[in-house]
Amino acid sequence: MLDSDLAELYETETKRLKEAVRRNIDRFPSDFMFEVNKQEFESLRTQFASSNRGGTRYLPFVFTEQGVAMLASVLNSSKAIEINIQIVRAFVLLRQFALANEVLANKLHELEKQYNKQFKDVYEALNFLFAKDKQVTEQNQRKRIGYKANP
Repeated sequence: MLDSDLAELYETETKRLKEAVRRNIDRFPSDFMFEVNKQEFESLRTQFASSNRGGTRYLPFVFTEQGVAMLASVLNSSKAIEINIQIVRAFVLLRQFALANEVLANKLHELEKQYNKQFKDVYEALNFLFAKDKQVTEQNQRKRIGYKANP
């Protein structure tokens, strides 16, 4: 996750989040957090369609699941702990979902081999449903844009 996204979740400025991380840099080895290089940053800037004049001027930090978990101890606020718990739960669910789909895909592949395409229509239907499920999941996980209703 990008530092700016985490700062928004933790309701703090990106600058303050990065300061806290730099003060505790020993807690963030390269498999917990890294700073994107200029080429990656330019790619991100292009994807988010931000201008060269506005927005982020410094290379962002990117945090892995373990880095996000470490942030709660660095930021040390009740909001940080609450958000951290939710983020870790989301990472766990994503991992479980990915593993479940990988296992399912492997089982389908083995069945195709075993029955030598005798049930071609069934396999095509299963593959269609699998692809549709993947598309729906990707659609639901994308960042929403537009107006948000007030709770």
